[in-house]
Amino acid sequence: MDLGARRHQARQRALELLYEAQMKSRSAAAVLGELALKPDPYAVVLVEAAEEHQARAEALIQEFSRDWPLERLAVIDRLIMVLAIGEMLSPDAPPAPVILNEAVELANEYSTDDSGAFVNGVLAACARHLKSS
Repeated sequence: MDLGARRHQARQRALELLYEAQMKSRSAAAVLGELALKPDPYAVVLVEAAEEHQARAEALIQEFSRDWPLERLAVIDRLIMVLAIGEMLSPDAPPAPVILNEAVELANEYSTDDSGAFVNGVLAACARHLKSS
């Protein structure tokens, strides 16, 4: 399996873990610690980055999702965007277009028909902001 496919699977697993943490009202670190089988190391990096940068990511999402308060966003869409922003803020992050493409794929796979476009628009604005700051 090539690096791109492995990273895609790691992003899927990271999203599942973030969702589990959200549904259980637990920290992602606690959910990771309870796993009998450790996930791919990149999935762990992604979960930890998402948790570390959650406040900043949610502030950016709030700023660029115009007229959509965080409470109104689908949980899965919000988590996908937090995951992507966490990855963008990580050392040695892949290029932003790769991260955005992966986030759109996750949104198309796990959320509504309109989620991919919404996630892409918000994350593109976030990426431009992060690049300029």
